[in-house]
Amino acid sequence: MYEPEMRSNNDWETTVFKDERKRAYLNPEGADRPLKSPIAPRVLDTVRQYRLSRLRAQMTEQDCAALLLYDPVNIRYALDSANMSIWTMHNAARYALILADGPAIMFEFEGCEHLNHGLVGIDQIRPSTSWIFFTAGDLADDRLSAWANEIVDIIKSECRNRRLAVDKLDPPGAFALQKRGIDLLDGQELCEKARVIKSTEEIELMRWTIRVCEAGMARMYEMSEPGRTEREIWAELHFENARSGGEWLETKLLTAGPRTNPWYQECSDYAIKAGEMISFDTDMIGPYGYCADLSRSWICGHTAMNAKQRELYSAAREQIEHNLSVLKPGLSFSEFNEKSWRIPDKYLPYRYTLALHGTGMCDEWPGIFLHPDFDRNCSGFIEENMVLNVESLIAEEGSESIKLETQVLITAGGALRLDSFPWEEI
Repeated sequence: MYEPEMRSNNDWETTVFKDERKRAYLNPEGADRPLKSPIAPRVLDTVRQYRLSRLRAQMTEQDCAALLLYDPVNIRYALDSANMSIWTMHNAARYALILADGPAIMFEFEGCEHLNHGLVGIDQIRPSTSWIFFTAGDLADDRLSAWANEIVDIIKSECRNRRLAVDKLDPPGAFALQKRGIDLLDGQELCEKARVIKSTEEIELMRWTIRVCEAGMARMYEMSEPGRTEREIWAELHFENARSGGEWLETKLLTAGPRTNPWYQECSDYAIKAGEMISFDTDMIGPYGYCADLSRSWICGHTAMNAKQRELYSAAREQIEHNLSVLKPGLSFSEFNEKSWRIPDKYLPYRYTLALHGTGMCDEWPGIFLHPDFDRNCSGFIEENMVLNVESLIAEEGSESIKLETQVLITAGGALRLDSFPWEEI
């Protein structure tokens, strides 16, 4: 049984790594300290201007005069404004209104206006009007009316038409705007189409999030000792992300041994045994709001895989490498499906339905299904400067699951991997 040598549980400086390839992913200045971002302020300003211009280009293409955003991920993309993101995902308390030919207005939660100072895309900061029952109670109707009147007054005075795209809006808000003569469009489609093509600076930010994620994965690897619980190991990724300026984890997908199959069980207090497979999917929203969506599987106790584990792992690697080799700009989703790796019949009942998906500030469009499920896929093309995640989940009846995933940039020459955390040696 492998036992790392250290003075204390918090002293990562003295840990002796079983796999020196993975040691390199810890902080070279000392794993007891957070990673220091190398991103220059000019990079942030450039990426902010690029993202806002992408949204406005989509607005022009769809003859849309204004865009109303409540989704905190879309607000972050548009204006780089972040405030209580998880809380505002379920409490509609802050929003942004972006005009195609006018100002970008941030309607901020009361007392938080200062959080938006210095953000180059924001032209005005106004107090938000919250009409949800939690904050308004029996005053909701009056506040809804005040909110709708303000939005409509801006559109009527500043915009060439009354076509408003909205990403998320509860029915009372939609009805109130329509009653006042506003034509509502699907703002989520507009945002997804804007977000799909990444700038050079966006990739720089994404690479840094991946660097932080891989430092967390290195900590997870060293904590993968017999007797540790799934939650204990998962907490290492949270820790590294939080202390290095990251945001949150979208899921809790880390399981071990028999709990890896079926997939999608959340991490628990299960104490992991030596020789069991540990499989996980990071789904990490990291520094600057970008996503690092990486999956790996390895053995508890850092011992060699048994024959069945090697077989499953080899199949997962084969799927990843084959599908990476197929990717190139101009390839239609249907063409990718035709050329993609064919999963053997014995693994079909336990498959992961997605072969690829887009990634930016979270998992994004497009989602491209695995070949047995492709009959329900949307149409589209793979384009240069998309970021895609290539997925694999391999398991059979009674086995553990192997989960692997890599994040790639589509270049003129094909897929360029953005992550580099080592695969296991088999």
